[in-house]
Amino acid sequence: MKRAVTIVLVLLLGLSSFAFAPRAAAAPPGDTIVDVALAVNAETGEFSILIAALQAADPAVLATLAGNGQFTVFAPTDAAFVALLGELGVSAEELLGNQALVTQVLLYHVARGRRDSGQVIASSRIRMLSGGFLRQSGGVLTDNNGRTANIIAVDVPAANGIIHVIDAVVLP
Repeated sequence: MKRAVTIVLVLLLGLSSFAFAPRAAAAPPGDTIVDVALAVNAETGEFSILIAALQAADPAVLATLAGNGQFTVFAPTDAAFVALLGELGVSAEELLGNQALVTQVLLYHVARGRRDSGQVIASSRIRMLSGGFLRQSGGVLTDNNGRTANIIAVDVPAANGIIHVIDAVVLP
């Protein structure tokens, strides 16, 4: 009896260590959010500043959006970034040179979970990866500073989430 109990315990311990072993955060099969953004940019040229921002940010941001998990990205167009640069009175190089700021701004454009346009429109508040919230009303996002961004294209699918295109950069 002791021997049978010992064998069962050894088997359970072995199986539990296998079940709780860390798994690699490999990308899901198919095009990730990063792949889709690159493809759309290659076709339209709309996300070249966003892609430069992803490259300038903390590498963990790019790894997150290219990895496993489901995310909703509110992707500003190049025109949105150009308007922000004019508003702030800085060049793209100056903005992109501040890694901490770029990281915080990008994380304010990403929410956990795959939220299609119906779910976004049904939400009045969306928690962002930066920890802050965006308010939403009728397809208009409002940040904590009162800045607004219109959702101008919706439901661009990716294996690890979904992209909605916006016409302004929201700030944390």
